[in-house]
Amino acid sequence: MTTNNVVAMIIGSLRKLSYNRKLATALISLAPAQLTLRIVEIDSLPFYNRDRDIAPPVEWTLFRENISAVDAIIFITPEQNRSIPPPVINALDIGSRPYGHNVWKGKPGAIIGISAGQVSEFGTNQHLRDALMHLDVPLLPHSDFYLGHPEILFDENGNIVDIGTEDFLRKFLAEYDLWI
Repeated sequence: MTTNNVVAMIIGSLRKLSYNRKLATALISLAPAQLTLRIVEIDSLPFYNRDRDIAPPVEWTLFRENISAVDAIIFITPEQNRSIPPPVINALDIGSRPYGHNVWKGKPGAIIGISAGQVSEFGTNQHLRDALMHLDVPLLPHSDFYLGHPEILFDENGNIVDIGTEDFLRKFLAEYDLWI
């Protein structure tokens, strides 16, 4: 029996035309039938502040409900200053608070992203892996999935133009689907 898993995708870049958003869109189009991928936006989340846990902003509540409702999570994020972009940290904080109400807990996760250059996502991947381990998010084993040189991977409509990259993304999704 095949199970349909709903997977939230958290995009670490807030730019509407970001390469990571194009990557998320490509993943949706390449996903196997048993994976339902959907983007959960983080751009309108007010900064986490523990003082607001008593009466959380509606954006926090909706975000927590969206993450609670999915089976798994893929983080699609660029590297920023060799680490995790602030919007992703904010989303992690909002989802893990208040203490004892961690919506990330136990959700199978994966990290993939795209940035300029050869090293691409190495810093983000490692730092995000540490944070997610602390939040009890099991991560796809051997999941060093990061892409460089985004300027040559997409056409003007955001489609993947390199068959090797498309195969790589299909392999990533198939491996993730089997794992979750």
